[in-house]
Amino acid sequence: MAGYLRETDFVMVEEGFSTRDLLEELTLGASQATTGEVTAFFVADLGAVVRKHFCFLKCLPRVQPFYAVKCNSSLGVLKVLAELGLGFSCANKAEMELVQCLGIPASKIIYANPCKQIAQIKYAAKHGVQLLSFDNDMELAKVVKNHPSAKLLLCIANDDSHSLSCLSLKFGALLKSCRPLLQTAKESHVEVVGVSFHVGSGCPDPRAYAQFIADARLVFEMGAELGHRMHILDLGGSFPGVEGAKVRFEEIASVINSALDLYFPEGCGVDILAKLGRYYVTSAFTLAVSIIAKKEVLLDQPGREEETDSAPKTITYHLDEGIYGIFNSVLFDNTCPTPVLQKKPPTEQPWYSSSLWGPAADGCDCVAEGLWLPQLHVGDWLVFENMGAYTVGMGSLFRGTQTCRITYAMSRVAWRSPAGPQRCLWERWGRWPAGHPLTRTLVLALLLPPLHL
Repeated sequence: MAGYLRETDFVMVEEGFSTRDLLEELTLGASQATTGEVTAFFVADLGAVVRKHFCFLKCLPRVQPFYAVKCNSSLGVLKVLAELGLGFSCANKAEMELVQCLGIPASKIIYANPCKQIAQIKYAAKHGVQLLSFDNDMELAKVVKNHPSAKLLLCIANDDSHSLSCLSLKFGALLKSCRPLLQTAKESHVEVVGVSFHVGSGCPDPRAYAQFIADARLVFEMGAELGHRMHILDLGGSFPGVEGAKVRFEEIASVINSALDLYFPEGCGVDILAKLGRYYVTSAFTLAVSIIAKKEVLLDQPGREEETDSAPKTITYHLDEGIYGIFNSVLFDNTCPTPVLQKKPPTEQPWYSSSLWGPAADGCDCVAEGLWLPQLHVGDWLVFENMGAYTVGMGSLFRGTQTCRITYAMSRVAWRSPAGPQRCLWERWGRWPAGHPLTRTLVLALLLPPLHL
């Protein structure tokens, strides 16, 4: 057992007591508190993370998962994924330092940012992080000078114009540039050990993976001709994190498996890995946010001069979190989050055109508009599901101050989920006060074979 977890890190939800029940208890406790500010908080179901992992191993048995730390760097997530045996994909020094402080060995870390500061390349070299990405001559020269023993992944680009977030505009080398880059690396005595790519966030077509894998095969052949011993293929990310996504994870996995069988068949000596963020954490996190202010605006209607309760109106609600904090997905993912009401309103209660605003004193901090909600009040709680991706800021966590409290929970059902043949189970129970419906536990470890560099 790796020992990344402690008994006090998690709350186990017993049968008959759901994470929603836990959420209601926490909002009630926050509302009744007599001291301190009422602030937003998360409930994180780590059982959902574990179930996602089992699903990944079942659907993509040849692929070793690495977690993209930038997606959600909360300590509970990092610890449970470390126990499950994942590697970690880091975009900067702070992320590398964070996972290494948890005890993650350098051999399980990829410095995956193709555009790196020189000081951070030196940090990777000093702390034993060997696997780095690059996609251009300038980046290669920086690595040659500051980390000559590095093992490099050549990041390639392709058409991702249909994706929600097109990464090829910023990252990746075109196929016509790959041979010169590989030649320069060989002449500089730096080893290129594989190829990486990313289809772009929110990619609507699973066939993009097949095209990238085919392109990677060509780059592998170029590398072999130039004397590089290439044996790592990095499939990147963009795996959906919620049920009901336009493209199901199982569809993507089927395309990947077929392409791997064709271009990188089992036994060819190539390690396959993927960098996943949203897939693991999106559906695991639920956010509770309180209403701190409201404003009713009557709608102009010809011939109506009096103000009555039945007059048409729109209501703006102000929350204690906005787009400059937890709801930054409104900017980055172009989403309009829809709240779940904590209290079910009476059926006869009217609903009003409503909008949600953050606490910033500007006109851009709009969380959602065009909603129809019943009459709500200051102090009421709104719940937002699927809030695990790009909502928990790494910077504040690393400095030791967390702006939004997270309560980690795991259901007994998730604890007993069937695992694959590599499962290594370690269980130890502890109890809260007698008769309390919740218990604390340590979760399982699923150890994957190490990546061979």
